Amino acid sequence: MNYRHSYHAGNFADVMKHALLTALIDSLCRKPAPFSVLDTHAGIGLYDLSGPEAQATGEWRDGIGRVLDAPETAPALRHWLEIVRTVIGEHEGRLFYPGSPDLIARLLRPGDTLTCCELHPEDQTHLRRLFRHNGSVSVHGRDGYEAMTALLPPRAAKRGLVFMDPPFERKDEFQRVTGAIITARRRFPAGIVAAWYPIKHRAPTRAFLNALKDAGQRNLLAMELTLRPPLDPARLNGSGLLVANPPFRFDEVARDILAALRPCLGDGETESSVEWIVPE
Repeated sequence: MNYRHSYHAGNFADVMKHALLTALIDSLCRKPAPFSVLDTHAGIGLYDLSGPEAQATGEWRDGIGRVLDAPETAPALRHWLEIVRTVIGEHEGRLFYPGSPDLIARLLRPGDTLTCCELHPEDQTHLRRLFRHNGSVSVHGRDGYEAMTALLPPRAAKRGLVFMDPPFERKDEFQRVTGAIITARRRFPAGIVAAWYPIKHRAPTRAFLNALKDAGQRNLLAMELTLRPPLDPARLNGSGLLVANPPFRFDEVARDILAALRPCLGDGETESSVEWIVPE
C-alpha cells in the first residue's frame, strides 16, 4: 500500500516488462476469439515522467529515455514503441508513459476485456478516471491476490492472460506470487500467466523458480535482463518475467526483444537470458 510506481515508471524494468507484455497481447490477438486480461497490481495506468515523483528519481532516463533516444528501432520493439510514441503525441510531446493497464487497453479489440485491481485509494481514483469512458475495462478496488479466486476463470472469454506485477514490498512476496501462479493456473488452465519479479541477488529468484518446479508446475519460461551482476541485495540489478503456458514460440520472440534492449540499457555489463525452467 505504500509503494508508488510513479517514482519508478519508465525505468529499465518497465521497459523490459512492457515490451514483453505487448508481445504477449499481440499473440492473443492472432486468433479471432475474444480474450480477457486480469492485471492484478495495476497502478495508475499512465505516468507523467515530467512530474515530481518521476523527476525525483530520474529512473526513466536510463529506461525509456535511452530507448527513445536510440538511433534506430529494432523490429522486435516496434509495436510497443509505436504505442509509447502515440501516448506522447496525445499529450503534445510531453513525456507520458503508458503503464500496463493503458498499454493493454490500447491493444484490446471489440469483445476483449481488461480487469484491473488496485488497492491504493489515490491510484485507484486515477485508474477509474483514465478508463471512465472505456466499457471494455473494469477497475476493482481489491487485493490482486484475492482476485485470483474471485475473478478467475473470466466470464467474458475462455482464453486470456493473468498479469502480476506486485511491488515486492513484503518479505514473503515471492511466496505469495508462487501461490498466486498456482491458483491462477488451477482456476484458468487455458490462460497465460505472467509474473514480474525483481533480481537483486540470485538466492530469492532461484528459490522462487525452484518452488514452482517442486509444486509440479510445468511449461514455465523465465526471461531475465540484468544491468550488472546480481550480487548486491540492496540494489535492483535486474528484472525478470516468468510466463506459464506461454504462446507458441514465445521464447524466440522474447530473445529478439531482450537482444534489442541490451544495447540501449545499462553500461556494458547488460546480459539477458530466456530459459525453460520446466518444459511442457
